[in-house]
Amino acid sequence: MSADFAELDRKSFDVLVIGGGVNGSATAQALAAAGYTTILVEKGDYASGSSSRSSRLVHCGLRFLAPGGSMLRLADPRRLYKTLWTVRNSMRARRDLVGTIPERLRPIRMIFPLYSDGPYSPWQIDAAFGILRAFGGNDVPLDYQRLHGRALQGEKLPFVSWLRDPERLKGAASYTEYQFDWPERVVMDVVLDAQRLGASVHNYTAVRALVRDGSGWKAELVKGDRHVTIGAKVVINTAGIWIDKVNAMTGAPVRRRVLGTKGAHIVVKLPDQCRGYGIATINRANEPLYCMPWRDLHFFGPTETVYDGDLDDIHATRADVDFLLEEVNHLLPGLGVARDQILFTWAGVRPLTYNPAMPKGERTRTVHDLAEDGMEGMLALTNGGLSNHRNSGADLLARVAARIKPSGKAGTPSRAARRFPSEQNSPPLLDDDTEIKLSDLAYAAEHEQVETLRDLLERRTGVVWTSSRAIDVARKAADAVAPVLGWDEERREREVKEYIAEVERLYPRDPAT
Repeated sequence: MSADFAELDRKSFDVLVIGGGVNGSATAQALAAAGYTTILVEKGDYASGSSSRSSRLVHCGLRFLAPGGSMLRLADPRRLYKTLWTVRNSMRARRDLVGTIPERLRPIRMIFPLYSDGPYSPWQIDAAFGILRAFGGNDVPLDYQRLHGRALQGEKLPFVSWLRDPERLKGAASYTEYQFDWPERVVMDVVLDAQRLGASVHNYTAVRALVRDGSGWKAELVKGDRHVTIGAKVVINTAGIWIDKVNAMTGAPVRRRVLGTKGAHIVVKLPDQCRGYGIATINRANEPLYCMPWRDLHFFGPTETVYDGDLDDIHATRADVDFLLEEVNHLLPGLGVARDQILFTWAGVRPLTYNPAMPKGERTRTVHDLAEDGMEGMLALTNGGLSNHRNSGADLLARVAARIKPSGKAGTPSRAARRFPSEQNSPPLLDDDTEIKLSDLAYAAEHEQVETLRDLLERRTGVVWTSSRAIDVARKAADAVAPVLGWDEERREREVKEYIAEVERLYPRDPAT
């Protein structure tokens, strides 16, 4: 890999994409498919930031209709138009994803309880789902039902008997939603396809300087102890919560573009009858609260607090856990979730669009033309979510196409999920899960730019998202890939220790502070 990196020195590209999360990878794929010579760089591993830390929901758009007290926002036509535009894109993205990568998604059945003292009347919920249905078509149905109080009890749905204030429960809406079973793998699928299309893709590669050079840009890139300088006609900043830090490298007096809000989650094991079912509701802060099924587990979240801490050390705090436990036990007092039931926690920070009039950021996906700040030929994207990553890539491609013509050959992007080669005789990594095999780890190590054990277990295979957090198989995994990566005994021990330390830091069971 170091030799390949050294060969970049003094090379020129049409476009430099900074940030290897879901939006950067989708943008690199779209550009490469259109024939633009493209380089994608990520300072950590692919999908190691916000892309791997969300609530993993393929939003149908219901939450965009809900905040602010008025489900339909009729009082402000401009706001209503923007909301409906966002909802339409959400439903179209939902249909696109379910139709093309069903292997990466899981259908789940969500329950939205309706209370007499709640913020929304049943007719508003009916109207909201009517809007969703109108935008979504019939290809991927919502399967919406609204059950009245008595019918709700007769259905014997999970969670209902545990809900608060049964005398105020007027009924519930029930609908089918989808979640990303493995968002990190979605990112890797797209990165690898961008590479297939000709993009030069590099993880653990940081941008150290950005300088305007004639009609283009010069960028200094660092990987380990190697430095190279490349040229690009256009720079696209998809660094997520690091966007403003990347913009500051230019030395220009650029305005703030991103505001981060933190979403923390707690993971528990619920009774078997809850499997495949979840709850969507509004917490006492008038913000969304979900209980989401996650394979054979469930998680509650997210929180929503403005985050101004260390962008490289994001994790749930004791205050986050206390808040979630209070809200969960207010909603479901009959369930009674205790602190010692928590298997692990996690948190991510949403890269929302900064708007001084909106204290918790603006949720509109926005492409920023930084020429407004004297940075001609540089674009940035805020609030690009998992579900809409293909739209984000297409939007940024259109902005590039309005500026320059491609200098390479066009190709056809693949929307399919990539599979590990089948090795029937390979033993599984986890004793209770045969999905990931030791041969899969070896293949990823050889073909997918793996540098650490964390890359393998957190992102290439996703086994960190299990009740054990894969701590018990860390050594087994290190032994499986050591021959491929050339790790001696000392390196294996170090990788295992660093993996466990990373898990305890980012996915703690019970945060100390």
